[in-house]
Amino acid sequence: MSKMDRRSFLRFGGLCVLGLGVLSGAEVLAEKQLKAAPASPALVGKKWAMVIDMKKCWEAGKGECRDCILACHRAHNVPDIANPKEEVKWIWTEPYEEVFLDQKQEYTAEGIQGKPFLVLCNHCDNPPCARVCPTKATFKREDGIVMMDYHRCIGCRFCMAACPFGARSFNFRDPRPLLPKLNPDFPTREMGVVEKCNFCAERLEAGALPLCVEACRQGALVFGDLEDGNSEVRTILRSRFTMRRRPELGTGPNVYYAI
Repeated sequence: MSKMDRRSFLRFGGLCVLGLGVLSGAEVLAEKQLKAAPASPALVGKKWAMVIDMKKCWEAGKGECRDCILACHRAHNVPDIANPKEEVKWIWTEPYEEVFLDQKQEYTAEGIQGKPFLVLCNHCDNPPCARVCPTKATFKREDGIVMMDYHRCIGCRFCMAACPFGARSFNFRDPRPLLPKLNPDFPTREMGVVEKCNFCAERLEAGALPLCVEACRQGALVFGDLEDGNSEVRTILRSRFTMRRRPELGTGPNVYYAI
């Protein structure tokens, strides 16, 4: 290689280094601009929770109100399957005796016996469903919401066996033909996939409350940040007697029932 070739080579190398330096500087500038961008309208919390005021819930339609259930299932493309062995549900009702198996009392108030209680995923502090999932399709976010990645779910149903609340459903068939009306804004699932309530994470990102909370005309469902001492959920927990499902198991349910 001649002396001129070496100079050309060094000049070319210097330009490459300069180019990398310019690219790095551009990246730093972009990062600064991103940090300086206006704050997202998303609702942000450290530990999301829900309180269900059952008295208000029973008052709505004499206990037959299903506004929150219908709104949730329509928005999240949950199929309506009559067969209880194959049904898919995110939020539904169960009688008191089934919801609180561990808290039966001989002299339970007559006003509670046999009453329908709303049930959904408890978004536990220590979710056993996430621990047993072999593909990490189920995971817990920093704000406490237990999420699912439907693309990673292999349908092993370990999470269903681990959940002590029966909050998960399995798609034994393709659910899409069973949807009377498709919501294109939320992903549909396939046969062989497990699903459950996600606390309307997609709505929180848009700055809106969970749809079940918004759809409840009686204001029976209250959603908020447990870490915020001034939040409405904390106010209710301070002033009302509340119950959680099977707290002795140590999963740390974040759905509370005000009786």
